[in-house]
Amino acid sequence: MVLGQDEAPVKIKIFSSFTCPHCANFHIKVVPEIKREYIDTGKVQLIFIDFPLDQAAFNASKILHCLDKTKQITFLDIIYETQIKWTNGSNMDDINKNLKKIVKNLGISSVKFDKCLIDEVISDKILNGRIDANQKYSINSTPTIVINEKKLEGSVSFKNIKKKIEKLI
Repeated sequence: MVLGQDEAPVKIKIFSSFTCPHCANFHIKVVPEIKREYIDTGKVQLIFIDFPLDQAAFNASKILHCLDKTKQITFLDIIYETQIKWTNGSNMDDINKNLKKIVKNLGISSVKFDKCLIDEVISDKILNGRIDANQKYSINSTPTIVINEKKLEGSVSFKNIKKKIEKLI
């Protein structure tokens, strides 16, 4: 999932897990600032990469890949804004029911939802991406931010990211 122009001089990869509270905070608070200041001006391209840390996040990632491209950013927004609600379940069936309710409004029927969860091509793509990212960037927590192929050290605050962007443009 990508926001911004391919020609942007700064590429920021965001490795995140849908059940990670820090990822939700980053998506809700930092991404809009990056968008306003740098994506809308053509200076930055954000690349969202699935890095699921548990089964619930993995299932949400699979559903993201089943969505129409035009609805993916809406899905990210909703998933992170309602993280506490949809992850609140005593087992995976409860969590999947919560996820199903969310994506129903985005055009994913119950049947399509169930097919998505067992789609091996999507599952392999996500898991292989996670393995590749781990090998390439030594990811040990989420969110992990990579700016022009260099892993961001320190805080994932807008202030810290802005400092790195400003050095590159």
